[in-house]
This record gives sequence, C-alpha cells and structure tokens, in this order.
Amino acid sequence: MKTQKKRRKQNKTDYKKRLNLLKSEIPRLVFRKTNKYFIVQYVLSEEAKDKVQFGISSKKLLSLGWPEEFKGSLKSIPAAYLVGYFVGKKILKDKLKQPIVDLGMIRSLHKTKQFGFLKGLIDAGIKIDCKKEAFPEEDRIIGKSLKKDFSSKFKEIKEKIK
Repeated sequence: MKTQKKRRKQNKTDYKKRLNLLKSEIPRLVFRKTNKYFIVQYVLSEEAKDKVQFGISSKKLLSLGWPEEFKGSLKSIPAAYLVGYFVGKKILKDKLKQPIVDLGMIRSLHKTKQFGFLKGLIDAGIKIDCKKEAFPEEDRIIGKSLKKDFSSKFKEIKEKIK
C-alpha cells in the first residue's frame, strides 16, 4: 500500500494534473475559492518554482462599485464573471501570454461559478476552448437570481472595467 502525499490527503494538490500543467510551460491562471472570496493568480513556472505575476481577489470588486449590501455575495456567479472579465482585460492590457486555467481540486460542474469565471475570461478576449452549454444562463451571470436584482449595478461595474 502506497501512502499519499500530505497535500493530496488534505485535498489541496493533484500532483498528476500539476505535473502535466508544469510540463506544458504555459503560464497558468490559478482560480481558487475561499470561504468569502475568489482568488485568481497569473503564475509562471520555472523549474517547478511558481512565480506569481499578479493576483486579484474578488474583494477588488468593492473598489469598482460593488454595493455594500451585496458584500456577502462576493463569491457568487456575477462576482466570478466580473473577476474573470477583469483578469482577462488585465492580461490583454499588459500583453501577457495566453494562460491555461488551473481550477485545482474544485469539481468542474456545468453552470457553476468556475464556468462563470471562464465566461468572463472569454468575453474579455482570452481564447479558451469550452462548450457553450457549460456556462451559466445570462440571467444568473448578470445577477437577476440574487435576492435583490443586481443587473443594473452589474452593467456599471463591467463598464468601469473596460
């Protein structure tokens, strides 16, 4: 019987997936969820050493006009979309190399937050292959599914990102 590595036991690292990502020598866009926020980092790997070029948290949306009353939903599908859109625009503005998205140990279920994030990246201009059926519906992305309608604020924040 082979014992698992510590980070694998803790459900933090899939070593096989990580090794394949490192072999590709393409920058990674690491998407992680915490209890309150999303964290996205543009990471370059050189000899298995990760160097973070830039990182953005969904907390950044508060400075772009995210309402205080929706502060608890900085981990929602609209927040994931806007973070993806913001990161995509930053990659294009800084003329960085097109990345591979690294979702880590997050389960990839269709129409969820991580696919909202991918939709934001694609709408910003990053080329990622993904099925259209995997993305959440437009009403969920713009925030009509939240307790209060968020769609007008969503459009304002998206305009500020451009």
